Amino acid sequence: MNVSDEIDVPPFFVCPISLEIMKDPVTISTGITYDRESIEKWLFSGKNKTCPLTKQPISDSIDLTPNHTLRRLIQAWCTMNASHGIERIPTPKPPINKTQITKLLNDAYHSPHLLIQSLKQLKSIASGSETNKRCMEAAGAVEFLASAIKGNTNNNDSATSVEDEALSILHDLHVSETGLKTLLGFKNGEFIESLTRVMQNGIYESRVYAVFLLKSMSEVAEPLHLFHLRTELLMELVHVLKDQISLKASKATLQTLIQVCPWGRNRTKAVEAGAVSVLIELLLDCKDRKPCEMMLVLLESLCQCADGRAELLSHGAGLAIVSKKILRVSVLANDRAVRILLSVSRFSATPGVVQEMLKLGVVAKLCLMLQVDSGNKAKEIAREILKLHARVWRVSSCIPSTLLSSYPSYV
Repeated sequence: MNVSDEIDVPPFFVCPISLEIMKDPVTISTGITYDRESIEKWLFSGKNKTCPLTKQPISDSIDLTPNHTLRRLIQAWCTMNASHGIERIPTPKPPINKTQITKLLNDAYHSPHLLIQSLKQLKSIASGSETNKRCMEAAGAVEFLASAIKGNTNNNDSATSVEDEALSILHDLHVSETGLKTLLGFKNGEFIESLTRVMQNGIYESRVYAVFLLKSMSEVAEPLHLFHLRTELLMELVHVLKDQISLKASKATLQTLIQVCPWGRNRTKAVEAGAVSVLIELLLDCKDRKPCEMMLVLLESLCQCADGRAELLSHGAGLAIVSKKILRVSVLANDRAVRILLSVSRFSATPGVVQEMLKLGVVAKLCLMLQVDSGNKAKEIAREILKLHARVWRVSSCIPSTLLSSYPSYV
């Protein structure tokens, strides 16, 4: 609530976090009162475990006790200052309780024809407050929504609406780590298969929600959950990346692929899905630091396998774009780019590849790295690459004399 500077506001009416007059004051276990919306955002969205003012830890069973006395005082003060344009805050609706959510879920389980109506009610409840979202999760809403999505195997409009609505609610819930792990283990991984199907056939919004969920799930997953991902899932993630649905979706897709590729055969499956060529094409036009870094991180992971290196070398712009990004993006980008070149130099350096690296200016760029501030680790790797093929590169006229002086000695 915005208040004129001419009006003196009692300090205990003001939320210590937002510094605005409280609309729904609640007291936490440390005895401090905050506005419900502000403290919920602090505790749930920010995933903080301490009181903002006292820094004391807050128990896992977070209780927000309504401060009715303070709310009535604030409402009375607003009424007294109505002539200054202050509007009386409405009495807030009480948060939903677990019993109400459980009844709603049970009714939906036993009356499938009411499923869409139940989902709409859940969506409305979730939009009410962060407390409502946590209450929904505690009552089993995550499993219920996962079942609704898994059970949708038809292509009719009604089934699609159920899937879209359930995915939208799961996204809005900002599911906790415990809830995400529940989704990972849901009926032996069947929920991930459901998300794959959504990414194959779903509408724009549902495809995006599926990617966001996969990203969150991959961040908390145990390696066991990531070892046996299906080829179809990796293919769909690469398709989403290629389609560039949105900046947020692309970022979430990159993060997911970075998380899952090191496990099992996921790296090879991603290469087979065309991830290397897609990354190269995207890097050609990418000028923003963070996306460039993430693409190079993923590309470096993919180039740790022979198929990934082969795809990089078969693309006309593969080596060139990796070299181009060195010294143009960030220290992290330098590090990942030279690691890609190191993998190629160690394991895929045919005579033709060695000559190509020379002609494309890759070797000159590596020499330049030794002369400028490119990051100590990246500089060390660049020196190692130059030593690997020094007998070919050191005597080449393709390296400017100004850079040749920095060429490392070798044994």
